[in-house]
Amino acid sequence: MKSRFPVWIISHAGFSVTPKSKKILTAPQESNAQRIEDIYGLHGQIEHKIAFLRTHVPEGVKLILIGHSVGSYIALHVLNRAPDLPVIHAFLLFPTIERMSESPNGKIATPLLCWFRYMLYATSYLFLKPCPEIIKSFVIHKVLEKMSFKSELPLTDVLQPFCLANAAYLGSQEMIRVVKRDDDIIKEHLPKLTFYYGKTDAWCPIKYYEDMKKDFPEGNIYLCEKGIPHAFVLGFYQEMASIVADWINNRLPRK
Repeated sequence: MKSRFPVWIISHAGFSVTPKSKKILTAPQESNAQRIEDIYGLHGQIEHKIAFLRTHVPEGVKLILIGHSVGSYIALHVLNRAPDLPVIHAFLLFPTIERMSESPNGKIATPLLCWFRYMLYATSYLFLKPCPEIIKSFVIHKVLEKMSFKSELPLTDVLQPFCLANAAYLGSQEMIRVVKRDDDIIKEHLPKLTFYYGKTDAWCPIKYYEDMKKDFPEGNIYLCEKGIPHAFVLGFYQEMASIVADWINNRLPRK
């Protein structure tokens, strides 16, 4: 019999426009947005996730972390910084946890994000801020239509200058800070980690997978044989969800 689990999906702070009646993080007994240093940066994003889990997940609930791309890096550091959280496993999908700027995509993204992002800020505020929401919605709809991607959610935040600026800022920090693999964290938590690498992932070259297998031969480290791309959410989300659901249902202890 298959199990059912509650799911919490946590956006990166600043990647969507927060309603005026809400704060980025409501945590009266924990760190809130004002107390987290540089909340839109890599450090702040990690603390943001920890504060959410401590505040909004009921006490005593065992946690399974699922991180994609830099979310895998964040998941590792949640484990490291918050050992009190009852995390029983973490699935790290297409994990960008090392040498991001050296990857094929990183070599292109690094100068854009680190040197030219201020041009993006200026351009977005000049041209996107005054643009009516209906036009933004139409543009996004047409782009997603070309990609054969359907969404029931409003995605106009993608073209909000505030969100674009935060995404570019976080991306620049990733290029600078995600360099050396955190082997001490991985070694400490290896039994509760599952890594899933792509065969043709320009953010995580296959050499990164091979290095992981060599350095942690006893780990749960897999290479995708299904041709799923790094950005699986754009067309392979059902396949990826089925793989993770199978892992959860069939491989994790029930106690």
